[in-house]
Amino acid sequence: MATTFMADPYAILGVSKGASEKDIKSAYRKLAKELHPDYNKDNATAAARFSEVTRAYDLLSDKDKRARFDRGEIDIDGNPAAPFGFGGGGGYRQQGRSNENAGFSGFGNDGVDFADIFDGLFGGLGGGGPYRGTGRSSAPKGANVAYKLAVDFTDAAALKPQRITLADGKTIDLKLPNGVETGTNMRLSGKGQSGPGGPGDGIVTIEVRSHRFFRRDGDNVRLDLPITLKEAVAGGEVRVPTVDGAVMLKIKPGSQSGQQLRLKGKGFHNKAGVRGDQIIELQIRLPEGGDAALSQFVENWSVDYDPRSGLAG
Repeated sequence: MATTFMADPYAILGVSKGASEKDIKSAYRKLAKELHPDYNKDNATAAARFSEVTRAYDLLSDKDKRARFDRGEIDIDGNPAAPFGFGGGGGYRQQGRSNENAGFSGFGNDGVDFADIFDGLFGGLGGGGPYRGTGRSSAPKGANVAYKLAVDFTDAAALKPQRITLADGKTIDLKLPNGVETGTNMRLSGKGQSGPGGPGDGIVTIEVRSHRFFRRDGDNVRLDLPITLKEAVAGGEVRVPTVDGAVMLKIKPGSQSGQQLRLKGKGFHNKAGVRGDQIIELQIRLPEGGDAALSQFVENWSVDYDPRSGLAG
């Protein structure tokens, strides 16, 4: 079939004949991103142009093929040049064939290949984009479906499985990943809309709900723990909530308000699966309402220390 574009690979990529390998690769990346069918659906002109720049890059990215083309030995498709100079020496040709089976070699031995370029350009669109150097697309997959999942604070910390209802009405149980936080995305393969090339995926975005007394601090969980004056002075055991359930915590005699205690392994899991801790800050609380017994206690309490001595000028 007759080609609709010039058969000079340099002109197709918009570079000079003396362009470096880096310049050629840069020009190709720019054009491929602009013309890629994933960004130009139902645009036959863009698809044809994409195929053409790919053919040009395939030749110029191979040092041997490029040199042979420059000497007029082969055409843009790697075929022997026509007699009397047609198709050689970087010139133009009138007839050509679609190079649907062109390979995508790298620049000599530097390890650059077509898949590497498109991983960088599109981040692996759809996990296997429709173009892989063939000049024609495979059947497109269906669209992805977005879901939002609100997860309780304690469930997120303990990585408790979550049940989600899909667009088709079916429910599945999700295992939360290590390092989960608000904004974490989970991909459900094949749980999107159907399409000629198979179903798309489900994309679940996690929102970790806030808690009425727990606070997250990195991988740790913080808790302000109210204690009585007697518990602070005399010590004792108190019941303390954690993300895994309540535990008994020993308060040492003479504890101060603001003092911090640590429960190991009662926080969130980091991405390596290691759990943070729960940090407990003691808060001495006096009874409200002017308790008569407390007033009598304070009046008879002999104070023989100055708690503000450290603030003296």
